[in-house]
Amino acid sequence: MHQQRGRPVLIEFWDFCRPNSIRTLPYMEAWHERYSELGLRVIGVHSAGFEVSESPEAVAEAVTRLGIKHPVVVDVGDQIWQAYDNRGWPTRYLFNGENRLFEYHFGEGGYEETERAIQELLQISREPLAPIRPEDATGAILEPQTEDVEGFYSGPYEAGGVWGVFSGRGTASVNGRSLELTAPGAYELISHARHTRGVLELSVSTGLEVHAVCFTPGLAGPGVS
Repeated sequence: MHQQRGRPVLIEFWDFCRPNSIRTLPYMEAWHERYSELGLRVIGVHSAGFEVSESPEAVAEAVTRLGIKHPVVVDVGDQIWQAYDNRGWPTRYLFNGENRLFEYHFGEGGYEETERAIQELLQISREPLAPIRPEDATGAILEPQTEDVEGFYSGPYEAGGVWGVFSGRGTASVNGRSLELTAPGAYELISHARHTRGVLELSVSTGLEVHAVCFTPGLAGPGVS
């Protein structure tokens, strides 16, 4: 960090096997593209939350696959995580040019607030990014989703989206639709326009392992399965 003095630095802890991290990445990449030439340094700190995402080689593959262009540090042994006393994924910290914490946010959301803080440090003013998803909008009302399930799961749920964390190679069958997977990571299985009650029917071929099934929030209101 001492090498970054004189410019604001945005750090985000993430994991390519965490759906919430994947959903936040487009904002991080957009801020890198919008503000790096104006002085902002965006740095991702990859701290693994699953054994499958601990390998630096797997992280490098995921960075390429996900099209990430900002620098990513592989936090081997969670040394940086522990130094920050971090709480979860994703978490972002915005520092000013003197390495002092200016703004932080735990979890998804708060995108407009973070971008306004970036602009304040850069002493500029422009229209912030439009919400990528309706549930990202400031003031959006969300319904609580079904809790994540470790390992394999099929059955009822309530959520805006359903994700699976996989490793290996093979085919996942999701409610009659086939998904070919060749790299470890978090993949969206089902997406709804709003919070919805549904039933997940998941099966996997030999060679594919399910580490978790995760659920992401959706806008409050009637949904159809």
